[in-house]
Amino acid sequence: MALSGFEGFEKRLELHFFGDDPFHYLGLRSLDFDQCINQTLQAVQCTVVSAVGNSFFDAYVLSESSLFVYPTKIIIKTCGTTQLLKSIQPLIFYADTQLGLTLRSCRYTRGSFIFPSSQPFPHTSFKDEVSYLEDTLPPTLHNRKASIMPSNSSSHAWHVFTATYYQQPHKPYTLEICMTDLDPILARKFFRPRNDGKTGDSAGKEMTEFTGIDQINQEALICDFAFDPCGYSMNAMHGEWYSTIHVTPEDGYSYASFECVGSTINGMEIDVPHVFRKVIQIFRPGTMSVSITSAGGDLRRTVASAVEAMGFKRRSCAMDEFPEAGSVVFQTFTAIRRKKKEVN
Repeated sequence: MALSGFEGFEKRLELHFFGDDPFHYLGLRSLDFDQCINQTLQAVQCTVVSAVGNSFFDAYVLSESSLFVYPTKIIIKTCGTTQLLKSIQPLIFYADTQLGLTLRSCRYTRGSFIFPSSQPFPHTSFKDEVSYLEDTLPPTLHNRKASIMPSNSSSHAWHVFTATYYQQPHKPYTLEICMTDLDPILARKFFRPRNDGKTGDSAGKEMTEFTGIDQINQEALICDFAFDPCGYSMNAMHGEWYSTIHVTPEDGYSYASFECVGSTINGMEIDVPHVFRKVIQIFRPGTMSVSITSAGGDLRRTVASAVEAMGFKRRSCAMDEFPEAGSVVFQTFTAIRRKKKEVN
């Protein structure tokens, strides 16, 4: 492993708001981009590189991962050495003063950093992150819990913090896949040729088609971007649901993530075996962790069966309940290395 490099593991923040008749107007989507969204991202230390929207939400590809803005919900994922938690105060302020929206819940999750010593405050440790969250969030979010969900390796733990105001109605489940030790041949597909003369958008579209990412959900609208000299991000929109992929392909600290949402009650059930088959074929990782938020045990077993069918062995499974915020199931897998038969 390299002594230093780009941190692929994302920090993820999800904020829910409420107000009068929130579903009859644009809500958070109406926030001024330059004054509110851009100012918030400057505090985090990242920028927008591409964007797309539909009738349900807006999706932004960032210089470090993604931002999704719904009328009453914001999700931000950032990688590298971004200071994601510094987005909370400005977002609460803008939602309150400009839209009359009040924070209802907060969820913060992340994996174990590859380069933890490179992270700036408040991401210097999970203890520091929790302290920052406790001090920053309003006291009305009194149902709080912080948990480090273990695996068989300390380098693959899952960190979760939730804070809620009251019981949330049924909401979609979130599936997060984190992959390391990518197949080096497949990872090379996420490098751009030197002086290719293409924009990040056009190069990203080529990567999406060349790698087969467009086959994960052929009905989705994809907004993609290829970084120079390497790296890739995409957001996909399918009605009110999103999926997102981020790739750091460098040798020694290669990483890729896939995240999507689904529901068991309104016809947006994820075809789990298909998703894992495609994702594993695209990246062929050596190790994989899967987090399922607010879902039952059946999906946990479905995920395990789908991953094991692709040549992986489950190494650990942890479950935890969070007050008024649902459950989290965290599983880790490693690829089964089959020895080649000797030729006599």
